[in-house]
Amino acid sequence: MRFEGVIFMSENILERVLTRELARQIDGILSNYQYDASCLIGILLDIQQIIPKHYIPEEIAYYLAQKLNVKITNIYDCITFYSSIYSKARAEYPLQICNSIVCKVKKGERLAMNLKKILKVEIDQATADGKFIIEMVPCFGACDVAPAVKVNGKIYGNLNNEEKIKAMLQKLV
Repeated sequence: MRFEGVIFMSENILERVLTRELARQIDGILSNYQYDASCLIGILLDIQQIIPKHYIPEEIAYYLAQKLNVKITNIYDCITFYSSIYSKARAEYPLQICNSIVCKVKKGERLAMNLKKILKVEIDQATADGKFIIEMVPCFGACDVAPAVKVNGKIYGNLNNEEKIKAMLQKLV
């Protein structure tokens, strides 16, 4: 089957990932970047945000390679090199905790410990329902509200006790 320039080997498997609607959204992102392959990192980050579980599936990588007229290895070079681009499904709500010095001073490690306790998972381990994963990441510029968590681009700050953390998690689900 042919779908917007991509040849699908198995309609059942591949079209579940790259639906017509998702292809339309990806094409919109590519258009915003004027199909400029030199903007690949930004493109991948933007696409990752619209994919459930926030990652770049193999089918999407091949679609991008064709649309940007680049080798698939160029796509995977970015995916495997940059720590903020993922090739495997994560969770619906990745809870990113800053591991900078400022956040450590402001009890970021206690925030991680409380999240692990509440969710009953370790760092980089998704909850059984696939809703949450706790990730330690470089500074995301929320020092003024540390300890903070970044979830799908939104900052939740001043999470200095278990009640505030639970309230933040409740807002997400």
